[in-house]
Amino acid sequence: MGEAPAVLVDHPENGHSNGVCVKSEPENTEITVDVGDRIFLIGGTHERNNFSIGVQIYDKISNNWFSPIVLGTGPKPSKGYSAFVLEQGRILVIKKGSPRNDSIWFLEVDSPYVREQKKLLRKEVVAWSKGVRGNAEKPIVISGPSGVGKGTLISMLMKEFPSMFGFSVSHTTRSPRSMEMDGVHYHFADKKVMEKEIKDGKFLEFASVHGNLYGTSIESVEAVTDSGKRCILDIDVQGARSVRASSLDAIFIFVCPPSMKELEDRLRARGTETEEQIQKRLRNAEAEIKEGISSGIFGLILYNDNLEECYKKLKNLLGLDGLAHVNGVESEKLNTMHSKNK
Repeated sequence: MGEAPAVLVDHPENGHSNGVCVKSEPENTEITVDVGDRIFLIGGTHERNNFSIGVQIYDKISNNWFSPIVLGTGPKPSKGYSAFVLEQGRILVIKKGSPRNDSIWFLEVDSPYVREQKKLLRKEVVAWSKGVRGNAEKPIVISGPSGVGKGTLISMLMKEFPSMFGFSVSHTTRSPRSMEMDGVHYHFADKKVMEKEIKDGKFLEFASVHGNLYGTSIESVEAVTDSGKRCILDIDVQGARSVRASSLDAIFIFVCPPSMKELEDRLRARGTETEEQIQKRLRNAEAEIKEGISSGIFGLILYNDNLEECYKKLKNLLGLDGLAHVNGVESEKLNTMHSKNK
């Protein structure tokens, strides 16, 4: 691609004391950002498609251009951009002429998450995430009966915002299902070992469900927080009640099925339980739904009758269509969360 583009940098006295503000020319649809030994070219004629801003990297040491793997759902192309280099290997990208719910984005270029993905993929990686409004640091507790689609919703959230969220991996004493991996889907533990650790106070919450122990260790939540991500906890109603009573300040969401008939169909479609286990889960589901709706534990209730619509509502409730106040860089003031914890 030839010589690296020039970089336009505002002086620190212009009000940017904790980073470097980089501006695109008025008529250009690309911007270059200088970070260490690399220059990141955002937008321009190398757009990877019409639906997301492209990214190219120029390595000053090797004098080569290359295309990284781009994770996350990125912003749509714009008529112009401004950028601000933040701490922790991130670039704040502002889209000119865009509505406020689509104007602020973050490009992770050397964050802990990106470094981790580079090791796993053995390739150069960058990751997009969208600016969010209010309560951005609060952990998220998601509960609901087995088969309601909690895991799918969480997977969709983490796929779209890979550098923003981290999943707290729960412990369980049940046997792994096919394709489940220890340390990824659950920490599969020996019952005696888990009972001892619970007694030693190493768990934030725990519960006995369907004859097996489930729990969230303090260490698993701290691991997500230490990585700079927002923690998601997928736990049952009993566990949510314990977390609610703890010192953890979180957002509590309960996911309901459209009907018990639909829930039964979903459980049978999984093909992972016996008839006896299905009936037991259905009995437990009725009790969970009743408690989830009426107990006051959950400030937000979602009905998963349509997966895509339910996911849109989840993002809206979490403020993922808004903007952010990050590292001292303030976007325009926004309203508070659509719904708050009670």
